[in-house]
Amino acid sequence: MRASKTTISLAPQSSFRNASGKPMLIAGPGSAETELQTLTTAQQLQKMQFVNMYVAGIWNSRICPDGFEGVGAAGLPWLQKVKAETGFKFIVDVSNVQQAEEALNHGADVLSLNGLVTVNPYAVQEIAEVFRGTTTPLLVSNPVYPDLGLWVGALARLNRAGLTDLGAIHRGFSGQDSSQLYRNQPKWDVMLQLRQELPNLPILVDVSHIAGKRSLLYPVGQRALDLGADGLLLESHINPAEALGSPQQQLMPQELEVLVNALKTRAKLTETNTFIEQLDALHQEVENLDQQLLELLLHRTSVTSQMSSFGLGSPAPTEQLSRKQEQLASLLEQYISTSTKQNLTVAVA
Repeated sequence: MRASKTTISLAPQSSFRNASGKPMLIAGPGSAETELQTLTTAQQLQKMQFVNMYVAGIWNSRICPDGFEGVGAAGLPWLQKVKAETGFKFIVDVSNVQQAEEALNHGADVLSLNGLVTVNPYAVQEIAEVFRGTTTPLLVSNPVYPDLGLWVGALARLNRAGLTDLGAIHRGFSGQDSSQLYRNQPKWDVMLQLRQELPNLPILVDVSHIAGKRSLLYPVGQRALDLGADGLLLESHINPAEALGSPQQQLMPQELEVLVNALKTRAKLTETNTFIEQLDALHQEVENLDQQLLELLLHRTSVTSQMSSFGLGSPAPTEQLSRKQEQLASLLEQYISTSTKQNLTVAVA
């Protein structure tokens, strides 16, 4: 959905842009699992001198309650220790008022709103009131489904609460992906619409959550930079194979260094990049065709209803429909079913 034009007052100096003009890099494990794992990962990343901020999941939303949902507030002192020993500013992702208050009380340098919050204006407003009167830098993840109005609206609510050091995170969107390529569908056009709506707003791309697998980290990261992203988020774990969540999208710090150097030199993996570009274009074409098909089928329904209004009787029973009519009815049912699932699916970030 295209949002109406919104004006947001932003701080002249943003926490989410490097003064050098180089893209910002935020890294850390998907989840803070133990104090040792959290601190050791930070120490290894510090040695490489390319990470600007550190992030580790404290509260992790999961579809199934049996999944690892994070250590909770018990992990916040670990991040304080990371800051004390490495100098990293740290980011905490929050989903409700209680989490926001806990993070602020433990000195979080930056907070980010989960995409599960961005879809709910009431929840965003409640969290905005927690930050009122502070100068806390805040990142807002895209809503789990591609609604630009909700994304812009969340940023506007926070701005009206007095927050001006704002940025956005593009983490991809929920929905069925027939190719099963991405974890979250990128839908880059939505990110570009946000840039058009709020041209001065820093936009970071969460490469790991879009890619979902190591093999896609480079092409997704390169596409983000080519489209003008102000920075990237990448997950790094000292032992990804043992990670309690999303091991397939996390890199060891040494692997992350190789990836970052490739992105810095803009080394082109031509075949991979071409494949990703073609797939993105085909995704968009399928969406357009689906919309056209739905409009045609709805128009057909309207025409048959008009026929009935002339006293020509109700449309023939299903068993008497021609083969083509049966196919059209089946396609309509399939499209509506797929669209409903996409709207109801909740992406786990």
